[in-house]
Amino acid sequence: MDSGLYIAASGMLAEMVRQEQISNELANAATPGYKTDHSNQAAFGELLLHNTKTGAAVGRLGLGVEIADTSTDLTPAPIHQTGEPLDFAIEGEGFFAVLTAQGVRYTRDGQFTEDAEGVLTDALGNPVIGSAGGPVRVGADGTVPASAVGVFAVTGAEKIGDSLYTGTAAGDASGAAKAGALEESAVDPAKSMVQMISSFRSLEADQKSIQTIDETLNESGQIGGLS
Repeated sequence: MDSGLYIAASGMLAEMVRQEQISNELANAATPGYKTDHSNQAAFGELLLHNTKTGAAVGRLGLGVEIADTSTDLTPAPIHQTGEPLDFAIEGEGFFAVLTAQGVRYTRDGQFTEDAEGVLTDALGNPVIGSAGGPVRVGADGTVPASAVGVFAVTGAEKIGDSLYTGTAAGDASGAAKAGALEESAVDPAKSMVQMISSFRSLEADQKSIQTIDETLNESGQIGGLS
């Protein structure tokens, strides 16, 4: 089997992951506190090519790529005022904490609301954890003091879903909650669209490479056509 098939196929798989990632970012361009992900590629390795007659080295051939890891850029994004009393943004580093059915999770999305029992919750109905460690109660006037909302330092933060994170709480964060405001999504739609087009072109080039190699091998009788 021609090694070029494996190289092109690995490139296609990597670009498919990248396409899915960019699509998800575009879908969250308006999600408060959303952080972008970056998939880092790594090479499988290289082959040293030699002249079949003289044995002299003529160069190297890459063996393809794979997604080595995916990281999230947690850099704070700009904040804008909303005037909504239950909207909160974090100025600086840190996370809000919410109590889910799976345990405590962390988020930068401070678009909160009030449940039927007067408890501050996130959009999924998970109670927000206050600075004192318990649930946050919404006042009779429909407001919550910013100081009542906990902002926690988290080590090993790892995204699950679009806005929630797992991790280990490490005390109070250096950032502070700001009422009546939201952190913007970190997604730049224009930049993401350019990345999407670039990724699509790379995917298309790998696909054409596979078709060309398949046609060449099929003509030489080495393998049957690929469907």
